[in-house]
Amino acid sequence: MKDELLARRCRALKLLLTDVDGVMTDGTVLLLPDGREAKSFHVRDGLGIVLAHAAGLKTGLVSGRSAEVVTERAQELGMAVVRQGVRDKGAALKEILSEHTLEAHEVAYIGDDLNDLPIMAEVGLTAAPRDAVFEVRTEAFMVLEAGGGQGCLREFVEAILKARGDWDRVTQAFGSKLP
Repeated sequence: MKDELLARRCRALKLLLTDVDGVMTDGTVLLLPDGREAKSFHVRDGLGIVLAHAAGLKTGLVSGRSAEVVTERAQELGMAVVRQGVRDKGAALKEILSEHTLEAHEVAYIGDDLNDLPIMAEVGLTAAPRDAVFEVRTEAFMVLEAGGGQGCLREFVEAILKARGDWDRVTQAFGSKLP
């Protein structure tokens, strides 16, 4: 039953949004002497974004913090939506839906902390890394095996693409049939 519900939700998706700290990273914030931040991103998450694009999904991020390195990573990955320094993620979601002419059920979101709950309450599909706070794990449609910064975004993308039936097609570019 849950597989059928997952497939139905995934087929409706047009946009995949993610939090940054605690999802794309392990949540560690390194403050450099010059005032900038450094973050560590998992390469599998990056390839996950590339695979999502190959399947026709737009991607983006919504972060409570703001960092130049996040802008750079989003540009490198070709993310269509980049919102940083967001105090009210629910309001940000409404703006994104309006700007991209989308309905909430056409959006998937992965988050890890309390400030992600307003988006998670609205969108069509949600996920949480295994180390997300209890309240977020409870709200999420799926809790992933990977933790934040350890490939959880890629795991979410894979689940979506497999449920939609896109996985084999988008992975053909890698030259062999994958298991």
